[in-house]
Amino acid sequence: MYDWPEIREATDSLWQAVHQQLRERGVEAPQALDRHADPETLWTAPDLLLSQTCGYPYATMLADKVTLVGTPAHAVTRADPGRYFSVLVARKNEAPRHLADLPGKRFAFNMRHSQSGFAAPVRFLVQAGQASQPAPLETGAHRASIWAVAQGEADWAAIDAVTWELAKRHEPALRHLTVFATTPQTPALPLITSLQHAGRADIIADAFEAAIAGLDQQTRDAVLVTGMRRSRPQDYTPLAAPLPVRQVFPALA
Repeated sequence: MYDWPEIREATDSLWQAVHQQLRERGVEAPQALDRHADPETLWTAPDLLLSQTCGYPYATMLADKVTLVGTPAHAVTRADPGRYFSVLVARKNEAPRHLADLPGKRFAFNMRHSQSGFAAPVRFLVQAGQASQPAPLETGAHRASIWAVAQGEADWAAIDAVTWELAKRHEPALRHLTVFATTPQTPALPLITSLQHAGRADIIADAFEAAIAGLDQQTRDAVLVTGMRRSRPQDYTPLAAPLPVRQVFPALA
């Protein structure tokens, strides 16, 4: 889910390490990552060995169709292991000082089934008593939301904290933006396998942890993964609560 072109070589190195650890445990795995399949189709494939999804679709659509393996930890965000949050960003010279300044400003989001880009900011604004935002702009990706705000197509966006760290390193448009708020932490992006491989979930988790531990420091720093939390399906249950979109973005309800 964080497979930016700038870190693709490091991501491939991570997969090779996972592949080797799986083979040592008697589990055959694909030699290379599949970057061409539609993610939503891949997530429910009966022979899926390992993939990563977003917490919101896992909680609302996938929990009874796949097996949870665990949740990667990203120490660089300073969130608790296996958790993350969203940063709310705007242009530096137009950043709101308070959430009450957001009405009238256009929101850019990656997609409606994103926890960090859509669900988290919706719940955050409702809890803060903010509503009636203008019709938002759907961009298709966090990086595209960063571009939209930087270029003035939108006024603010909610960006996954791990993506924000990647953007600090690789996205020039970031120089125009600043963080003006952060959402509460929620479970981060889970690793999943198919129900067919449910009996191997612990073996897959062991292999992933061993692969991370065995990476050289440069590769580990590039992919921003420092370990894994053995999360449970119930950790994600709160994300399945009804999303009060109508209260924040009436145009999308």
